[in-house]
Amino acid sequence: MPSATILDVFRDHGVAQVKLNEPLALHTTWRIGGPADVLVCPQSVDELRGAVAAARELGMPWMAIGRGSNLLVLDGGFRGVVIKLGDNFSHAVVQGRRLVALSGRSYVSAAHIAIRHHLRGMEFATGIPGTVGGAVMMNAGAHGGETKDVLEWAEVMDEYGSIHRLSNADLKFGYRYSVLKDHPMIVVAASFRLEPGDKAEMLKKVRAWSLRRAGTQPLSLPNCGSVFRNPAGTHAGFLIEQVGLKGLRRGDAQISEKHANFIVNLGRATASDVLWLMRHAQETVRREFGVELETEVRIVGEPASGR
Repeated sequence: MPSATILDVFRDHGVAQVKLNEPLALHTTWRIGGPADVLVCPQSVDELRGAVAAARELGMPWMAIGRGSNLLVLDGGFRGVVIKLGDNFSHAVVQGRRLVALSGRSYVSAAHIAIRHHLRGMEFATGIPGTVGGAVMMNAGAHGGETKDVLEWAEVMDEYGSIHRLSNADLKFGYRYSVLKDHPMIVVAASFRLEPGDKAEMLKKVRAWSLRRAGTQPLSLPNCGSVFRNPAGTHAGFLIEQVGLKGLRRGDAQISEKHANFIVNLGRATASDVLWLMRHAQETVRREFGVELETEVRIVGEPASGR
């Protein structure tokens, strides 16, 4: 389809920021990924609705992203529309014991807003490098806490542009799972129900966690966060280390020397490099321990040969 036609359709639906063939490596924390046919950055709920409508009119599949953490885009890119919810969807407000935030808000930032207002319950989120929307979709968690523990409701937009408010129960949370992973919906906003807390005590705990992460996680190199879900009763990183794969390199992708459940980009890693390391880790752990490592990272797009 001619580029002018695509741009015209989005503009007819009121979407101003549209890019064609945009490298998604610029929009993921791994700094990996081929181009999206179309990337849009809606500046309002109306523009978000327009982006979904334009994609539907063009017959193009779409997906929503925030900061692009927990995401591996294959080297051939994404054949469709990527809707990026960023700074224009970052408003957050405290209402009594409730924090309401738009989906593009950094989860870390949202947690610190709660702490500044002496509200307890979101401290775990200070170690999660994604957005509120992504955290709701995957029930993100850390340090013994999960999004489901504090999420009151989420407003989501369906593929026809209608907004629905889903309760905690409606979202059917599980380990790194919500019903949103199985349905084409976009988180627009979320409300977190919190409790009064001691700000100094919360900050002390958060600082201790931060120091621990700095010593055990490869924070200075591009990564996606944890690659594999932790199997029952053990940790994926421990199993990968036990089979001798810590530090293994394929191209510029490496199983981190600091934490074996992280794969880092040393400079020019490709998605195929990362996938090779993931599959090798899965096969080796399965052979040695009989344990199936399940990916936590979301894999989208197509290989380079598909373009």
